[in-house]
Amino acid sequence: MSDMKSVYGQGKDNYILKMKIKSIILFIWFVILTIICLLPIYILVINATRSSNEIANGFSIFPSSHLADNFKEMTSNENYKSIFRPLIGYRNSAIITCSATLLTVFFSALTSYGIHVYDFKLKEISYTFILLIMMVPTQVTAAGFVNFMIKMNLHNTWIPLILPAVAAPAVIFFMRSYLKSSFPLDIVEAARIDGSGEFRTFLTIAIPMMKPAIAVQAIFAFVANWNNFFTPSMIILNGDKKLYTLPMMVNGVQASDKFTDYGVIYTCIALSIIPMVIAYVLLSKWIVGGVALGGVKE
Repeated sequence: MSDMKSVYGQGKDNYILKMKIKSIILFIWFVILTIICLLPIYILVINATRSSNEIANGFSIFPSSHLADNFKEMTSNENYKSIFRPLIGYRNSAIITCSATLLTVFFSALTSYGIHVYDFKLKEISYTFILLIMMVPTQVTAAGFVNFMIKMNLHNTWIPLILPAVAAPAVIFFMRSYLKSSFPLDIVEAARIDGSGEFRTFLTIAIPMMKPAIAVQAIFAFVANWNNFFTPSMIILNGDKKLYTLPMMVNGVQASDKFTDYGVIYTCIALSIIPMVIAYVLLSKWIVGGVALGGVKE
């Protein structure tokens, strides 16, 4: 009996040792991944504090003292002011991003709720069609989309940048998966017995229960729309800077051969990512929670 206990204890010790080694390896690996992810942002911030000559001389991990000079040059130089107007860019990007995000999360929640709750003949076919659309790259339909907007005389407006956000197949897929795991249909039946209308049930019962999924997808939709350069660059064709989003202004500064002050260019880029950094810092718990929600099985 003592020999069996000894073998059992030795096996337990080996298991604990293996788990500790595995945990250490995973910790080191995640630290490396974190450094890889944060290093570009760190370099961007550091370069925003350096002069153009310092940046040209090579890489540095230490900040310099030229941030105020770069910002002053950006706001006083007419060449930069003609393209990069941060206040206008923030305003335009905020209007487009907030509107598109609201449309995305509301109508995606409504669509996923309808597919989950109601039974109809084309239910699975409709859901499969949504998933197939999710697999089509935006670039494939870009030319036809722009041509359609021009024919409808909607180019050089923000409407094509906001209304298409109603259709978000990836968000619908995520929210339906969440509903299948966390939203029992008995709740809907009970609401109907109590006399609640279908839309009222969605607004007062389904939406509060879907709050975690909605919050996570709102964050991702906000980031995607804020950083979107591809679609606005196809729709805003008249060169009116008052309609430009912040990514379009940053691209204008980077692409022009008139601007050779790399310190100012990095400052412009750093200003454009401030809302994203704030969003991630304030809403990080929702983003981490989204990893768990995204792993829900159908």
